[in-house]
Amino acid sequence: MLIVLVLLAIAQTFDVASLRPSPPPPGETYSANLGTARNGEVALTNATLADCLKFAYGLVSDEQLAGPDWTKSKTVRFDVVAKAPPSTPRDQLLLMLRGLLQERFKLEMHTERRSFAHYALVVAKGGSKLHEVEPDPMNSHMLYRPGSLTHNRISMQTLAMMLSRQTRQLVLEETGLKGVYELKLEWSPEQKDDATGPTLFTAMQEQLGLKLEGRKDAVEVMVIDHAEKTPIAN
Repeated sequence: MLIVLVLLAIAQTFDVASLRPSPPPPGETYSANLGTARNGEVALTNATLADCLKFAYGLVSDEQLAGPDWTKSKTVRFDVVAKAPPSTPRDQLLLMLRGLLQERFKLEMHTERRSFAHYALVVAKGGSKLHEVEPDPMNSHMLYRPGSLTHNRISMQTLAMMLSRQTRQLVLEETGLKGVYELKLEWSPEQKDDATGPTLFTAMQEQLGLKLEGRKDAVEVMVIDHAEKTPIAN
């Protein structure tokens, strides 16, 4: 049976909110901000509706979201800038963003479970090797390049998102580790017989005490039943 997704009424709303279609890019390429939420401000630039919903709900892969083709099309993009008091917690900002998206796009959604291949990020046998640190969003730094990921304050949800991009497959966070951690991960980006470094899967276990576990069980997917292609004007 399908489960109807009900968005709870949000008591707090943004003081100011702008959501409008992105202007056409001047050329073939364009820069995008697929979601920031800090100091009371939420911003997305050149983001598809799917990008907006993924950020608002903490989804890490397009496979977790289904709906009309245009919701993922790079030709239909939006800019969002919404402001609340600077002290507003990030979790509350994301709840408010969900309400904003529902209102402006007249969203109707439900959830259902679908089976497809994915990974689960879990703690390896022997336990985690990560060092937990104090959260400090203003002093969070990441360096990412092929074969290397360094972060001074990373959550496991963010790591799962990064691994989803690296493996090009959904990675669900199931470590149970709730804090933020220092992380330095190095692996061979070329999975060849003559590669000198460890594979990503080996490096995860040896360096972090974490494991990518292959699965093909049912995953909860958000399904867009209805969304207006042109959002309600500001």
